[in-house]
Amino acid sequence: MWGCRMALHVAEFQSSAIDRAAYEDEAHTLDLWYAGGDRYRYFDVPMEAYRALREASSAGEYVNREIKPHYRYEIEQRRRRFRPD
Repeated sequence: MWGCRMALHVAEFQSSAIDRAAYEDEAHTLDLWYAGGDRYRYFDVPMEAYRALREASSAGEYVNREIKPHYRYEIEQRRRRFRPD
């Protein structure tokens, strides 16, 4: 849609559990890329929870305590990478 901007906020972490996060304002979705390669999308997450995640001393602990138990999520299917012979 022309003239419509959706704000996407992205943060990278120095964490053994979480590589990065992306928060989409209008959809209230939080995408988390875990260190093992999985990507989870959490729904109906308020911006305050994303801000608190960015400011947490431990991203992994914050996610385990404040995100996982409270928000519905989907796991993205792993993408197969094509490798030519």
